[in-house]
Amino acid sequence: MAASKVCAVIDYGMGNLHSAHGALQKVAPETQVLVTSKPEEILAADHVVLPGVGAIRDCVGEIKAQGIDQIVAEVMKSKPLLGICVGLQAMMTHSEENGGVDCLNLFEGEVKYFGDDLTENGERLKVPHMGWNQVETLDHPLWTDIADGSRFYFVHSYYVDAKNKDQVKGRGFYGKPFDAALGQDNVFAVQFHPEKSHKNGLQLLKNFLNWDGQA
Repeated sequence: MAASKVCAVIDYGMGNLHSAHGALQKVAPETQVLVTSKPEEILAADHVVLPGVGAIRDCVGEIKAQGIDQIVAEVMKSKPLLGICVGLQAMMTHSEENGGVDCLNLFEGEVKYFGDDLTENGERLKVPHMGWNQVETLDHPLWTDIADGSRFYFVHSYYVDAKNKDQVKGRGFYGKPFDAALGQDNVFAVQFHPEKSHKNGLQLLKNFLNWDGQA
């Protein structure tokens, strides 16, 4: 009998770990889903998830303090990696949040504030952007069986603006266009919360666990 696949959800003290773990386990009951901070478990896993919620300075600070940045860089060399929400923002070069934060620079680009005067069709929009929003999907295996324009659940005041638009795999619009998903080689990252996005989010997580890291 073949050993079950292992998915490691990185625990650095910041992230919606319980719901991410539950959603991953739901879509792939045969997969062993670990919430772990142990480098040896993360590096031994078949798939790795970098979650994140809250302030970017705290997230990046903990990632660097615990050496998770070095582990993520190692993971990126060889296996499928999924970033979620602030996990995506932490992968960028720099964020405007908290007066400016240098991030991990795994994707070149900026994390920018939506603004206090965000409007659409003459109506003022609330920030943070919280709720369901359509995503324009661009060709990638993780969108398998997910229709273009499907809705996903977002909670964010800051948005990603990638320097290399070839890496953009999903786009959203909330008063202004923003990059909702990035992908390069065996790395994929999303601004929305797939674990809170019902059918489409679960399908994306299932696609991730079935993905061999080839774009």
